[in-house]
Amino acid sequence: MNKLKILILVTRIALGGLFVYAGAQKFIPKPPRPAAEQGVELPDHVVKIKSMIGGLKGTGYFWPQLGVAEIVCGLLLISQLYALLGAVMLVPLSLNIFLFHLYLEPHEVGELIQTGFYLLINMALLAYDYPKLKIAFLTK
Repeated sequence: MNKLKILILVTRIALGGLFVYAGAQKFIPKPPRPAAEQGVELPDHVVKIKSMIGGLKGTGYFWPQLGVAEIVCGLLLISQLYALLGAVMLVPLSLNIFLFHLYLEPHEVGELIQTGFYLLINMALLAYDYPKLKIAFLTK
């Protein structure tokens, strides 16, 4: 096996493991945080984040569905046999995670770089398998 194939294998396993872990975290209940003091006003970005995540959790179905999607995509990447399918399915998830940090937490540069790196890795995996994707999408 050449070095590029080994790098792709390790990258798929690492990204897949990351998303399996992140998806599993959606099912672990978090202890409630103490309520903020009445006179304290939250920063605007915190209010937006709480509204968004609260809305996703408030539906009763979307937050667990997101966790299942992350776990499934991660397992597909780890499997190697269906890694291309996992990488394709992961595009909207990784893009949304990156955009969440770009628009709602732009001051958190470390997290922005980290999530941008995950998106970039996902795109690199798709670029590696481009010949297979080309057959599926560019038929004559």
